[in-house]
Amino acid sequence: MHRALARTEPAAPITTTPRSSAYDWGLLLIRLTFGLLMAGHGAQKLFGIFGGMGLTETGKGFAALGYHPGKIFALVGGLSEFLGGLGLAVGLFTPLAAAALIGVMINAMVTVTGPHGLWETSGGVEYSVCIAVVALAVA
Repeated sequence: MHRALARTEPAAPITTTPRSSAYDWGLLLIRLTFGLLMAGHGAQKLFGIFGGMGLTETGKGFAALGYHPGKIFALVGGLSEFLGGLGLAVGLFTPLAAAALIGVMINAMVTVTGPHGLWETSGGVEYSVCIAVVALAVA
């Protein structure tokens, strides 16, 4: 009598549906809130919405700080905030989006808030540091 060899087939791969964690939801919340608020802040400079001054008036402010031509620097700053914020919100080019926001905040700290110390109550760097650190952490 001939004995049949038992065939062993590989087990089917175990598939699981991806599950979101509190970490995923927390990161999404930070991305959306922070990113959209920064985009709104840039839109204030660019378009004059949400109570902003718009590009022409923001340009005058930049010129008063010594940036000439002020309108061009206002455009660069506004676009950095607007596009950087949108990039973080949707997760598109995240390192570049974060770098744009960090660059604007470093510039703000050096030119505007740095001489006033740390705390926002005296015009200090507190707010700019928070924005830069959140952008860096998301990246």
